[in-house]
Amino acid sequence: MANRQPLIGGNWKMNLTPADARGLCSALLDGLDAGLLAKCGVSLFPPFPYLSQISDLTAGSGVSIGGQDVSAHENGAYTGQTSASMLLEVGCTSTLVGHSERRHGLGESDSVLNAKVLVAMKAGLDVMLCVGETLDERESGQSEAIVLQQLQEGLQGVSINDLGRLTIAYEPVWAIGTGRNATPGDAQSMHQSIRADLGKQYDVGSANGVRILYGGSVKPDNAEAIFAQPDVDGGLIGGASLQSEDFLDIVRAAVATVDS
Repeated sequence: MANRQPLIGGNWKMNLTPADARGLCSALLDGLDAGLLAKCGVSLFPPFPYLSQISDLTAGSGVSIGGQDVSAHENGAYTGQTSASMLLEVGCTSTLVGHSERRHGLGESDSVLNAKVLVAMKAGLDVMLCVGETLDERESGQSEAIVLQQLQEGLQGVSINDLGRLTIAYEPVWAIGTGRNATPGDAQSMHQSIRADLGKQYDVGSANGVRILYGGSVKPDNAEAIFAQPDVDGGLIGGASLQSEDFLDIVRAAVATVDS
């Protein structure tokens, strides 16, 4: 992991009632002591209607809040979209871009996702850019080519000076809720390729400073083995982020790789 501090993101997706969201957040804050947060970053991505409430609860805690998506436009007649400035106003410091459920589920193109990256960074948000291949792409031997194309097109126009605000999340779509699991070696292999490509796009030193998270069905029982890989810097957690003890165990697993 070099000198990169691990990061665990909790993507709550379209789940929870307002009361459940507040309860989950409170349980996480109770379990995230200063010692854990000194060694591992934690970011939560609640549904848009709950952002303000969760931001208020986490204020001053060291836990950051982000949007699950952001508009490619700064403002205007874009019904149903949320701008970067709106995310900032409710306390967000970051946003996801290109999550597999938008990239593959809603058909968002690399050009649209690149526009979102640029707009978010221009506004002052950190960006977690998600990349990943489908099962068909993997079985046809295209995994690396697909992921690196997503990476390169998603980062068009992003300057080397903005890399400090960038995190990459590798999501093998074929390993999310399918019963098929990626091994720690699978994760490391793709993360290593992503980092090498960042080195070619920018430079090796800058690439070594970018955190690359794994987002393929991370759970307490596999988290430490995955996070122990040298190019895996934490995880973007879906289902397990909705259970406070599971999520806390995953944070502890990330901390264990720092302490080992």
